[in-house]
Amino acid sequence: MVRILIAAIVLGMVSTPALAGETVKVFVLAGQSNMQGHGKVASEAKANEGRGSLEWLVRNPDTAARFKHLVDQDGKWISRQDVQIWYLDRQGDLAPGFGHREGFIGPELGFGHVVGEAFEEPILLIKLAWGGKSLAQDFRPPSSGGEVGPYYQEVVKLTKQVLANAPTLFPQFADRQLELAGFGWHQGWNDRVNQSFNEQYEQNMANLIRDIRRDLGAPKLPLVIAETGMTGREETHPRALSLMKAQAAVAEYDEFRGNVAFVGTRDFYRPKEQSPSGQGYHWNSNAETYYLIGEGMGQAMLKLIQGKSAGAAGRQ
Repeated sequence: MVRILIAAIVLGMVSTPALAGETVKVFVLAGQSNMQGHGKVASEAKANEGRGSLEWLVRNPDTAARFKHLVDQDGKWISRQDVQIWYLDRQGDLAPGFGHREGFIGPELGFGHVVGEAFEEPILLIKLAWGGKSLAQDFRPPSSGGEVGPYYQEVVKLTKQVLANAPTLFPQFADRQLELAGFGWHQGWNDRVNQSFNEQYEQNMANLIRDIRRDLGAPKLPLVIAETGMTGREETHPRALSLMKAQAAVAEYDEFRGNVAFVGTRDFYRPKEQSPSGQGYHWNSNAETYYLIGEGMGQAMLKLIQGKSAGAAGRQ
């Protein structure tokens, strides 16, 4: 019975979920290195005295109250058993450490906490991200013509594989129905440094949304685009501004109104003086930035889902 339900999800044939306790909400988080995540967890003296690390955030008087939910009464990181994550070579309870390598975080941490608090159902995050990948080439969607990007194909293939193998990967889900509930996207650097790729971005992004919904069998899958705003409000480079404008524009298409959201991220930028590094294209390795991006994506996703639910209820 479980295999039948999961196969139906992959093919987009699942009806409205039954009781909350019988389902698992599944969210795919995809992109390049900033979806992988370079937010530093440990507070180290050699890394600007730890400023901007996750440990610094939970200990610093100015930020401790904001991030206290990440640690227990003994100051140890909380692992959320109600939010599971699968990320290429790692899986388990959501906790700090699912960034580009252990010791780092990406948007998954903030996103997972938002959706984990919002739903009674358990959550499964499928994180699919690889560094240095463009939308114009590596993630190129089929509708854009030319050679389909190998990482577009990987996103589709791995999403289906994880859904199909969920009872083995996550035995606690063996008797539950999986509901593919949303898709999050954070990517852009490799397109904004290439003029040709930059000019194609809006069209390619719109095609990615259409194609990923078709290939995952979820025609109205809620999708959130997080802006590639790595240098904050001070950004002046024409290609960078153009790409961010393209990302925002797609969410305004008539066909995407109410089912695609754009999340501005430039206000989440923290300068290198407040961060573990000066690596601007990785948000200066600032954990607060990555957490806020994920949190913003999660909040936007909830609005899309709530709007979708309200619309469905109104049609009954």
